Amino acid sequence: MKFCCDYSLLFIVLTVKRFLMGSEATKTEQEPYKVEFSEKELRERLTPQQYRVTQEKGTERAFTGELVNNKKAGVYRCVVCGKELFLSDTKFDSGSGWPSFWDTPTDGTVRKITDTSHFMTRTEVTCADCGAHLGHVFDDGPRPTGQRYCINSASLKFDPSKGKHD
Repeated sequence: MKFCCDYSLLFIVLTVKRFLMGSEATKTEQEPYKVEFSEKELRERLTPQQYRVTQEKGTERAFTGELVNNKKAGVYRCVVCGKELFLSDTKFDSGSGWPSFWDTPTDGTVRKITDTSHFMTRTEVTCADCGAHLGHVFDDGPRPTGQRYCINSASLKFDPSKGKHD
């Protein structure tokens, strides 16, 4: 009986560790980010909500983000480093409560990282330049890509520069 309990305890400990660690193991295998900011600088530049979402992998409540219903033409940039992430031409209403896009402007705009937090496996999306957490991507979007980038408004800065892309 002790043998069985030891393995049960080991299983529980490993499961809890995986839950708490999330996708950190995957991140360390990635190349370093081009842009880095100190924690102090980020806390000074970002609102508490922006910091929580982009640096602590937070999620804003559905239908509360200021860009959910934005229909203006322009560019959606990373709130941390300003990198162009999404174009208004690819934004669509997914009904999820978060800004949703079916593509990025170019390959390498975002990084996709396996996220095993909260007892599920998803694909986290981060800014390719600074590593800011943006949201997740799912395979239930519209054509032509079939992808739905479900992105927190707090991680984005809207630039209404109408077609002026980097």
